Amino acid sequence: MSENGIGANRSGMRCNDASHSDAGHDNNTSYSSSKHNGASLSVQHVTKTFPAPDGTSTFAALSDVSFELAESSCAFIAGANGSGKSVLMAIIARLESANSGIVRITRGGKNARAGLVFQDADSQLLGETPLEDVSFSLKNIGVPRGEAKQKALEVLSQVGLADKALFPARFLSGGEKRKLAVASVLALDMPLIIFDEPYANLDYHGVQQVNEIITLLKKRGITVLILTHELEKSLALCNRFIVLHHGKKMFDGSAREGLSQDLEAWNIRNPLVSYKKIEDLLW
Repeated sequence: MSENGIGANRSGMRCNDASHSDAGHDNNTSYSSSKHNGASLSVQHVTKTFPAPDGTSTFAALSDVSFELAESSCAFIAGANGSGKSVLMAIIARLESANSGIVRITRGGKNARAGLVFQDADSQLLGETPLEDVSFSLKNIGVPRGEAKQKALEVLSQVGLADKALFPARFLSGGEKRKLAVASVLALDMPLIIFDEPYANLDYHGVQQVNEIITLLKKRGITVLILTHELEKSLALCNRFIVLHHGKKMFDGSAREGLSQDLEAWNIRNPLVSYKKIEDLLW
């Protein structure tokens, strides 16, 4: 992951083991399907510190961060590198524990978990082909082989990868690899999906592919969190805009309201700029 060296083992990239226990999380999680496709998310007073480089002090990667998302929300969390975006993602997904505060994910009144789409799509490839990759996730939670294959083919079709089911996964495009990561999360019936810098190293078509899958998730009512500083690529898809800066929440409102803020003060470039001559094409 992109900030503060947080990592995850391969088995935890999509869904952590049900026996895992973190402070600040309710562990009675249900994996059964629900008529509620999306989850609500409550982040309350979350603080996370790490040792400072000098070894004698600590620095706060997150400081008293709070917000709530309703079921089926699509939220954009923006921030420069080092703002705390990926740390927050890791805490929500239970890959890290907060020093203090509470994170709660619920669907239909029952506890739920989040699925992840990492910035490095290759790190989430667990199978030689998309079919094997998605099937692995299902078999890992005890789904019988035949049922896992059928479910895998269904979700690959949903994300537009049916014709690549037996294609070498390593040779998929960047956008297709992110689609594959989403397919594995969909197969596990995750009601909240987090995208960490989903447009990193993608060309124009790859960006469009990611936005197609986010649009699909929205139509299905799944709650989506997009963490990136590249506002111009998907802010229009979101009904919520949150800005982090040096671990603190600086803004929380609508996208339209957010674009009227002094985003550059938080090291985020406002995309509502005018390009009229070649000299304008310089950051």
